[in-house]
Amino acid sequence: MVRNKARAFLFILVLSISAFAQKADKIDDFVLAEMERKHIPAVTIAVVKEGKVVKTKGYGMANVELNVPATTETVYKIGSISKPIIAVGIMMLVEEGKLSLDDPVSKYLDGTPESWKGITIRHFLSHTSGVIRESPAFNGDRIQPDIDIIKAAYTAPLVFPTGEKYQYCNVGYFSLAEIISRVGGKPWPEFLAEKIFKPLGMTSTRTTTTSDLVPNRANGYSFSNGKLLNSSVYAALRPSGAFLSTVGDLAKFEAALNSGKLLKPEALKQMWTRFKFTDGKESGYALGWFVGDINGHRLINHGGSLSGFRSEFTMLPDDKMTLIVLTNLNENNPSEIARGIAAIYIPELAPKPVVPAPVN
Repeated sequence: MVRNKARAFLFILVLSISAFAQKADKIDDFVLAEMERKHIPAVTIAVVKEGKVVKTKGYGMANVELNVPATTETVYKIGSISKPIIAVGIMMLVEEGKLSLDDPVSKYLDGTPESWKGITIRHFLSHTSGVIRESPAFNGDRIQPDIDIIKAAYTAPLVFPTGEKYQYCNVGYFSLAEIISRVGGKPWPEFLAEKIFKPLGMTSTRTTTTSDLVPNRANGYSFSNGKLLNSSVYAALRPSGAFLSTVGDLAKFEAALNSGKLLKPEALKQMWTRFKFTDGKESGYALGWFVGDINGHRLINHGGSLSGFRSEFTMLPDDKMTLIVLTNLNENNPSEIARGIAAIYIPELAPKPVVPAPVN
């Protein structure tokens, strides 16, 4: 009897391993096909299922000129995936009782104009402030204090009344980083490293730099007129797209977020609840995250974009699955790669075919 049970268990285990291997092979084939289709030099992915990393792999070249392969340790610029990290920093200060989401930003920023009077921290987190997307002072080739970039936006009129609409706003996340520095008692990069990166062992995650030596750093590219080119590089650090990271580190961030190590359930619920406009309609954005669905499956995600890099962080909470995709090419959409991988595991997530309209 014991021997039969052992054989049955072994048989099930072999079937499970075989099924996983088939899925892994399909993922490799899919990712490589997308890389060829879009001319992407490097892609690194992580697939997390029910709290465990079930697939992580690097494909292609992290540096084409030096013939350096991409691996699971390759470090990419993650662009606006930095925004959820900034948002977690704000929520930590909320939990500590040091600020409130409904505090006016004028409480923490000096000299704000009358037009900013009704703008709260919640408005900046949700991109509903009405402030212009980019400060007129921002220059990617110039290093300058965040507060100078923020203040340069004071003179610009609001694009719409605060709370009425959604419009992506990098000035808002510059402002949130500045508030973290002022309320947290130390520069925001140090605060986030101390509160998030170091405790979680995110050893490859740090603010972007052009001067420091960064092990395993990927180079960024663009594809134009049939040629792969080195992409331009910003000297300036943008809090709205601040960090370098790896898929492994971001998987640690996801695990800590969903297990309650970073924030309490109530704070997470607020972060993942869509903002309501003044007319009562819901935005597709919450606090630091996009919130929606794919074919009826709940979706929480954020993408990232900086010169030479595109990234995607997709969570499917009802399916207990997370997909992280980091790439080093301007002209691609890693959310499509994430969705394609998800559909290998869960076929109903595949894009629905377009049904042509009947011809009369």
